Amino acid sequence: MQKIVNAHCHIYPEKIASKAVLGIRDFYDLDMSLNGKLDDLIRDGNEVGVTHYLVHSVATTPKQVKSINEFIADSVNAHPDIFTGFGTLHPDSEDIQGDFDYLIELGLKGVKLHPDFQQFAMNEERAFRIGEVVSKADVPMLVHCGDYRYNYSNPEHIKPFLERFPEITFIGAHFAGWSIWKDATRELSGFENLYVDLSSSLYALSAEEALSLIHAYGADKVLWGTDYPMWESKSEMEYFNKIDLTDEERSKILYENAAKILKLD
Repeated sequence: MQKIVNAHCHIYPEKIASKAVLGIRDFYDLDMSLNGKLDDLIRDGNEVGVTHYLVHSVATTPKQVKSINEFIADSVNAHPDIFTGFGTLHPDSEDIQGDFDYLIELGLKGVKLHPDFQQFAMNEERAFRIGEVVSKADVPMLVHCGDYRYNYSNPEHIKPFLERFPEITFIGAHFAGWSIWKDATRELSGFENLYVDLSSSLYALSAEEALSLIHAYGADKVLWGTDYPMWESKSEMEYFNKIDLTDEERSKILYENAAKILKLD
């Protein structure tokens, strides 16, 4: 039976989940049927046989960092066999090193950033301060990339970060360029330290376009994910299964690449 990692999942505490989901809905102007809660994530994943989840959330202010990381750690501890957690950092924190040390102490295995939500560009000094901290540790970084409406995480910002920190295993969400997929592929494919996930992308791409992007980055550099709670696993898997991949490529994208990064085996 094929193991599956959902490599891009946002989860929220019960008391703020509804508000958080509404905020995402409004930010991206789309309908969402999922509620952002831990149990709902597992239920949704069971629809397609997901065996492991990479969970995270994003701090939009420095004061949120500690509580968010504690929530993610508690969620992982409640489901240690199926959850891996990434912690959040904020570029305006007065103690990024301390925040990072604490998330590692909590047992979190990487860092998640969303420059568009957090309002900083990946090629500015604030981002590089985070890069300096993460680059000293053997942990991956997952970063939201791309948005035609904003200019924080587009390819011209991601490229200098990749060049400056080649030692960081960098996962560029949404084929490293949501809504500007081809531009991102042209600028960023070929970086040895760059992996990409295909979340929040397949709805907008034909199967042929998705195959082209996968082959541009290399099937050994692509992860499957749903960007929960934005998209349902069932529909995302239906999109994925329409792509003309070999069985080997499919297995790499669904499980093996993420398992390598997350050290699951």
